[in-house]
Amino acid sequence: MTETLFQQAGLGEIAQKVARAERLSREDGLRLMASPHLAALGALANGAREGLHGGRTYYIVNRHINYSNICVNRCRFCAFSRSEGEEGAYLLSVEECLRKAESFRGGQVSEFHIVGGCHPTLGLEYYTGLLSALHSRFPEVHLQALTAVEVAHIAKLAGITVRECLERLRQAGLGSLPGGGAEVFSSRVRQQLCPQKLSPEGWLEVMRAAHQLGMRSNCTMLYGHLEQPEEVVDHLLLLRELQDETGGFLAFIPLAFHPAHTALEGQLRGPTAWDDLRIIAVSRLLLDNIPHIKVFWIMVGLKVAQVALSFGADDVDGTVVEERITHAAGAETPETLTVEQIKQLIRGAGREPVARDTLYRSVAVEAAP
Repeated sequence: MTETLFQQAGLGEIAQKVARAERLSREDGLRLMASPHLAALGALANGAREGLHGGRTYYIVNRHINYSNICVNRCRFCAFSRSEGEEGAYLLSVEECLRKAESFRGGQVSEFHIVGGCHPTLGLEYYTGLLSALHSRFPEVHLQALTAVEVAHIAKLAGITVRECLERLRQAGLGSLPGGGAEVFSSRVRQQLCPQKLSPEGWLEVMRAAHQLGMRSNCTMLYGHLEQPEEVVDHLLLLRELQDETGGFLAFIPLAFHPAHTALEGQLRGPTAWDDLRIIAVSRLLLDNIPHIKVFWIMVGLKVAQVALSFGADDVDGTVVEERITHAAGAETPETLTVEQIKQLIRGAGREPVARDTLYRSVAVEAAP
């Protein structure tokens, strides 16, 4: 019956490739992006997902800490960033970050997820001091911190290489890099949306350096704005190419653009649920060497996140707590979910919840203190 579905949708040849575990081409990716048959696309991606993970869906008990929103880049799609001295701009002290870390479950979490902006003057010592203090206070918690864009900016301010910067940060307690800041690897789009941001080549080079040092990371793509299907496919293939080289990516996370309160509000609508599910599915099918596809419930909402678990996604992120970046752009999702709520979300989609750490090792989740 499923074979008939694929044939009727014109995806029979691609389905055969997937069944043979044969790598899909750029042309295959473009066909998937153009297909109007969302159900067939989902079934194809779900088969790939279940081949890797069965019915398991992963989640993590984590806490986000956005240490500052002051940023020199001021990307047009971002509602979070502020210029230094502007109303609403903030920079947390190390002690304030420690208090935020302690405020959720007494710091008894698997991961602190720490990102901010490219601050114009903040030196390397702030970041090493923050990581060192968190690592000392919470030695069992993995520190996933600083996007590739932040790392490159910190290194430039410090007058050192990216590799040297990563080594200093790792010595202070950095465990892995989040995947943010990649946006879309298209010069056309970036010129319109984020001309000041680290280039795609720079982003990939930071990730390459981190992986060469033995650190792992995630990777992302921002979608639902000005990108064209071929730019989506090319972005995914560049990630796949680097993963072939280093094997350092843990998960791919598609990030849905939210236009509210950005410079693009009223000009762009952002993605639909159809767009969300298509991107998840195509990502799972093209990124055959990246083990996990994460649907970030904060960005797409709880119901779409549930459906995405049958469209290729096998991870829903986690408890999050006090997410600021997407909510600054008008997200209407909660800022946090309890462990029980996450389990209900996953079970409601007919999946098996598995608590994990940052490196996707299964962990036991104790009751909140």
